[in-house]
Amino acid sequence: MNIEKKMNISIMGRDFCISCPEEESDELHLAADYLDKKIQEIKAEGKVVGSESIAIIAALSITHELLILQAGNGFDINEFRRRIGLMQEKIDDVLVAQEDKQDR
Repeated sequence: MNIEKKMNISIMGRDFCISCPEEESDELHLAADYLDKKIQEIKAEGKVVGSESIAIIAALSITHELLILQAGNGFDINEFRRRIGLMQEKIDDVLVAQEDKQDR
């Protein structure tokens, strides 16, 4: 029998109440802490602006780490770095365009 547990987590200074199977609550806390740590690292770099963009870049970074672990030796890290760089440039371009529209 799967017992659901309600738990509170904090990400980006915001509190969330989440239900999860009781036996997965420790892992969910670890995941939330890891995500929040990644977000804080990206914020500290100062290259990405806006909460949504920071969260997306953090999710992309964590996904990238997962793919590296899953792929083992056959993973082309340079290709993924290139793709991440291109995605970040596109996000930056969109943010600049939005700021320009707001300034008008």
